[in-house]
Amino acid sequence: MSFGFEEDLKVTKTNIPGLLVFDLPVHGDNRGWFKENWQRAKMTALGLPDFGPVQNNISYNDKKGVTRGIHAEPWDKYISIAAGEIFGAWVDLRPGESFGQVYTTRLDPSRAIYVPRGVGNSFQALQDGTVYTYLVNAHWSLEQKRTYTFVNLADPDLGIDWPIPLEQSERSEADLHHPMLKDAKPMAPKRTLVTGCNGQVGRAVQAYVKEHGLQCFDFTDRDMFDFADPVAYENYDWDLYGTIVNAGGYTAVDNAENNEGRQAAWRTNVQGVALIAKTAQMHNLTLVHISSDYVFDGEIKEHSEDEGFAPLGVYGATKAAADVIVSIVPRHYIVRSSWIVGDGNNFVKTMMGLSDRVADSNDKLSQVTVVDDQLGRLTFTEDITNGIFHLLDSGAEYGTYNLTGSGAVKSWAEIAKQVFEKTNGNGDKVVPVTTEEYYKEETKPVSPRPTNSFLDLTKLEKTGYKTADWEENMLEYIERARRA
Repeated sequence: MSFGFEEDLKVTKTNIPGLLVFDLPVHGDNRGWFKENWQRAKMTALGLPDFGPVQNNISYNDKKGVTRGIHAEPWDKYISIAAGEIFGAWVDLRPGESFGQVYTTRLDPSRAIYVPRGVGNSFQALQDGTVYTYLVNAHWSLEQKRTYTFVNLADPDLGIDWPIPLEQSERSEADLHHPMLKDAKPMAPKRTLVTGCNGQVGRAVQAYVKEHGLQCFDFTDRDMFDFADPVAYENYDWDLYGTIVNAGGYTAVDNAENNEGRQAAWRTNVQGVALIAKTAQMHNLTLVHISSDYVFDGEIKEHSEDEGFAPLGVYGATKAAADVIVSIVPRHYIVRSSWIVGDGNNFVKTMMGLSDRVADSNDKLSQVTVVDDQLGRLTFTEDITNGIFHLLDSGAEYGTYNLTGSGAVKSWAEIAKQVFEKTNGNGDKVVPVTTEEYYKEETKPVSPRPTNSFLDLTKLEKTGYKTADWEENMLEYIERARRA
């Protein structure tokens, strides 16, 4: 056996994005040789994704000239050689600008290669008894196999200079009949599961996906996937997924203060999120989770992402607990928002209805009291959704990001006046009151609210995303609603 001996582990990038070649230190003596074939800490430090292998496969090739591929499978691969030598050819079969890019090289026990999902892999054994071994980060299944993408080894457009002419090689019958590159179907992306699809954020995500023609999205709500039920997870092949967007949750803030609501809030917002987080961690998924200003007590006028939790009520406590759980997932985005407005019941829609009632001479309602000692900014679901996809698509650093509308900080009463004025010109019918005055005659438990819900957007803006001014969004929202 003849190959080079390296003193240091080295990595080389290729013309195919994400395809990395490693030179491995091999230590030999009169007895043979030894190498660290895969070393997580050292290799991730050099740029290897922490891809979480779950299976090790070995391909034994009896004769020189055995040729296999080109197959793109729905998992990441780390390929190395235990004995012999190969000539390898890799073709990018992912949709995008790099589709069709080809990279070739020789591998022996002193070299290895990391192949990202969707890059077609093929090789030719250059010695008898070549042993080709690879780690993958998903278990084989029939459903996984249906997503394979193939290209013909002999396609002249690929320009692969096989050391042993293909007509002299040993190939499978299937490999002889795979399509040419021009007819090959790019590998579809991993699936994304969206929970809470009938909520305000969930509906906005659905609209975004439809508008942008995105593929491989599954939308679920509690009747389809109760994510607080451990048994429900058995219905999914999680190796097919790459991302979970958790837009579901228990949001009845005041009801969470009674016994039945308290149990429901903890079941959904904590137990359910714990199961989602466990699944994401086990299958190396990216988890996007919607958080809330209620994790704070509002004593600080402007909240940053690293402020300590101080929830005032049950709902806030469940959201804070969920944030802690999600933060353990290596690939996570916690999107913290406040005062959400979208397709569904929300504050602006309610105020528009009350403004209509006050304007109706036949209605007994003459004025409306609204609290003026809670401060914040509205957040429209289009902004949240655009922000989520910005974080996912830009490769922003994982972590927590505040995401609200930009612009002035105002009280609920000030916002209500603007809505009334825009709807019917009757903003003077809004009467500001304190939170204590507003709830003084309420007999059911009421959750305490944070006084200040002003979230600092600096961290998000540094990623290149700036939210719209909430007042401009609100005026457009009202105009659309009046036309509907």
